[in-house]
Amino acid sequence: MRIVTAQELESWLTSGKVLEKDARGPKVVALDNGLFLKIFHTRQYPWLARLQPAAKRFERNAHLLKQLGIASPSIEETFWLDPGRGLSGCIYSPLPGIALEQVYSDCPQRFNELLPRLAEFIKHLHGKRVYFRSLHLGNILLLPDERFGLIDFLDMKRNLLPLNAWQIQRNFKHLENYLGRKKLEGFPLRELLKLYEEQH
Repeated sequence: MRIVTAQELESWLTSGKVLEKDARGPKVVALDNGLFLKIFHTRQYPWLARLQPAAKRFERNAHLLKQLGIASPSIEETFWLDPGRGLSGCIYSPLPGIALEQVYSDCPQRFNELLPRLAEFIKHLHGKRVYFRSLHLGNILLLPDERFGLIDFLDMKRNLLPLNAWQIQRNFKHLENYLGRKKLEGFPLRELLKLYEEQH
């Protein structure tokens, strides 16, 4: 991967719009050309992050999802921002759509209509042996063609064996915790679980 200069990064940050950030700095930036910059602030030891760059893992997961027929962002380039600290990034073309969290907040009735298809989508992911621990309403998008797509899937992996009951339960527990943090009261989680169990 090439190393992005400090001037190039500064240009992106100055001309773009920060969409997501944390205490360590910007994480997602909308660039003026319509593409997005994603910055991976590693929590690993720098030497480990250099061996397994987060940007490359993100790119591999995007390709895997596409191979499985699941919509995901198209990665244009991956690069180093600070190799010494294991800081990597990528430029990608964002998926057109809105997060299910926004659908639920703006129009609960519309979301309830989508609930059976959401259960089917999660079941499909699990059936493809995709374990996406951080699966929640913020990283599932409703696309213009009414399909679902995934974003922010760095921690996703594909198991060699089918997902076990503990992994499936953990997936839904993470969703429950997410709903609590976001104070999305009244979410039909039990109904979603019931619909999931009814899938074949």
